[in-house]
Amino acid sequence: MTRLRPSRPAWLSPKVARTEVLAGLVVALALIPEAISFSIIAGVDPSVGLFASFTMAVVISVVGGRPAMISAATGAIALVVAPLAREHGLGYLVAAVILGGVFQIVLGSLGVARLMRFVPRSVMVGFVNSLAIAIFLAQVPELIDVPWQVYPLFAAGLAIMVLFPKLTKVIPAPLVSIVALTALTIAAGIAVPTVGDKGALPSSLPTPGIPDVPFTLDTLSLIAPYSLAFALVGLMESLMTAKLVDDITDTRSNKTRESIGQGIANIVTGFFGGMGGCAMIGQNMINIKTSGARTRFSTFLAGVFLMILCIAFGPLVSQIPMAALVAVMVLVSVGTFDWHSISPATLKRMPTGEIIVMAVTVAVVVATHNLAIGVVVGTITAMVIFARRVAHLVDVTAVTDPDGTEVVYRVTGELFFASSNELVDQFDYANDPDRIVVDLTDAHVWDASTVAALDAITTKYEARGKTVEIIGLNKHSAAMHNRLTGELTASH
Repeated sequence: MTRLRPSRPAWLSPKVARTEVLAGLVVALALIPEAISFSIIAGVDPSVGLFASFTMAVVISVVGGRPAMISAATGAIALVVAPLAREHGLGYLVAAVILGGVFQIVLGSLGVARLMRFVPRSVMVGFVNSLAIAIFLAQVPELIDVPWQVYPLFAAGLAIMVLFPKLTKVIPAPLVSIVALTALTIAAGIAVPTVGDKGALPSSLPTPGIPDVPFTLDTLSLIAPYSLAFALVGLMESLMTAKLVDDITDTRSNKTRESIGQGIANIVTGFFGGMGGCAMIGQNMINIKTSGARTRFSTFLAGVFLMILCIAFGPLVSQIPMAALVAVMVLVSVGTFDWHSISPATLKRMPTGEIIVMAVTVAVVVATHNLAIGVVVGTITAMVIFARRVAHLVDVTAVTDPDGTEVVYRVTGELFFASSNELVDQFDYANDPDRIVVDLTDAHVWDASTVAALDAITTKYEARGKTVEIIGLNKHSAAMHNRLTGELTASH
């Protein structure tokens, strides 16, 4: 009898391991200045953002539902918690992060991930394009009012990342660019803005602790709104990013597990004094698209390397020129943007409504700096456009018997609030004969608004002494009609 050997994890393969290790290192280097920047946005010490990125990456690598996806401190989360940190201090921020994690576990368990199927493709394209624009715009301040040497270093970084892959793809080009430009600036003594200028790096690992807040209902009522907003923004950004990574890698992921995993990671992060976080689009593009990572190992190593770089190599990491990291992120933004979506040939064939939805999503994200708001507004816009389009697909035709005693109205289409409001006006109440048949064989009743409209039609005819018979209802439509007819007005 042949014994089956347990399958070996993919990352134990030397080739895969090398890819994952190098990808994790590049992501860790890119995380440092971003985590510090997000800490500044949130109004907390840089170590709070760095600790959050460390714990989020390590924990989500184990409990997350999307292999190779990077979660860390993000700008969207920083914007949500900034008012709380500014007005009440770090203790309340940490408590809000922990409660936000609990909310995410509850929402994940209730199946919030299934709501992603209602996000249309045009919103997804708008989400991707707005992310690319947001990543690019975040780099612009690093190129304004800086020493002139920054510009040739920035250009050199772009050139290395474009040309180096033509020689070999064994080592990620962003890593080569960062190392080369750092070595050049140190050796030549070039004075340009560096990572160290963003803030001091931590010199020790984070230690667990309880939030320094009173455990009262007043505290709960204060942090709960921030926690709920935190949970929703974090889940939406993480699930949208997971869907994007699914498309890039042509694989599927467990969105429910990812939702619950985000909650667990944020609870752990809160107890370690971090500011919380979610999936990061820029770092995911570096990890998956640029570096070719595909397993949880790269996510785990990104967090581990982040702390090693800060604690063991802090003085050296502090000397990395910002120009090198800006070049990496600019190239990421260019690679993230869906250029095909705005090509003249695509726009010519695309329905006008979908172009509007994509543009609205991008505009709202860029204006609010909040991906979640952009996705919600874009999805609502898509639903409104869809409802208007479907509402006009209802057709009503009337056929009168030769003897003039009966008229049959054949209704075709989907009957819901948008289309049924116009249905009432399609009948000739004054001139129709005494018997009216409404044939719904080729229609479907979706909501109470339609039942109310059918009741209104019947009432108008009965007021004139005429009888109405509704026929052809399918099983679902008949059940809804029988349950609600005559019950939707105060007098019946």
